Amino acid sequence: MSPQHASSDELVVHRFPFPEEANTGRPRHRTVDRIADILEHVARSPQPQGLTDIAKAIGAPVSSTQSLVNGLVAAGYLEETNKAFRMGLAPYLLSTLAGSRPVDQVTHEMLEAIVEETGYIVVLAALVGDNVYYLDYACSDPKFEYLAQNRLQRPPLETSAGWAILSGLGDDQVWGILAASKSSQETINKFQRWYPHMKETGECIAPGVALNGADGVAVAVEKQGTVVASVSVIASPEEIEKDSETIIEVLRRHRKKWNR
Repeated sequence: MSPQHASSDELVVHRFPFPEEANTGRPRHRTVDRIADILEHVARSPQPQGLTDIAKAIGAPVSSTQSLVNGLVAAGYLEETNKAFRMGLAPYLLSTLAGSRPVDQVTHEMLEAIVEETGYIVVLAALVGDNVYYLDYACSDPKFEYLAQNRLQRPPLETSAGWAILSGLGDDQVWGILAASKSSQETINKFQRWYPHMKETGECIAPGVALNGADGVAVAVEKQGTVVASVSVIASPEEIEKDSETIIEVLRRHRKKWNR
């Protein structure tokens, strides 16, 4: 029985406070956060960014931003030309040294095949830090293309893709993410009700938690027994409700091709 058809008495609910032994998440570090924000801002900008632009984007004083930017230039993560900054070669070197993409078993052609069968936008998502990012997408519905094309960060509890990814994490890590989440208590409670079923199946069917007029059906992507991403079909809540059974069958069939 899927969660949307189960009564509240049939599903296990872990409520706050979480067990004392649960890991409530790693603490944030302001300097690391600012460095990450600098790199993401510059990476997203089509033109080299001046120091003042960077400081404004990350909400930090120019003086402290200057120090961080200087260090990133020295380490090769940024390059400076005419007092403006763009991405350096260090991030690309790290990717080369790593030797593979973080999610290499789900190809763009696989996403396109799912679009052909469902008629809806399909995204490949991964958890980066505390947020979900759409790494790739294939689309037949322009209404929802904006959700994926800019690779914006999204709280994991507010997307079907995020729920599917969380289903494959360890309990302590999940409780830590929930404890640190800024999502509504209603959303957190709903996730807790669904969690046992998702943990067993790696599937999330129409959770109804997105705040952008969309809903989704998602399945976890595994690599050597570890969940590394999810593939989600996104459409309007009405369309997802109507076609959810067909969509999950399509995703289950395709999942056999990429889980390994």
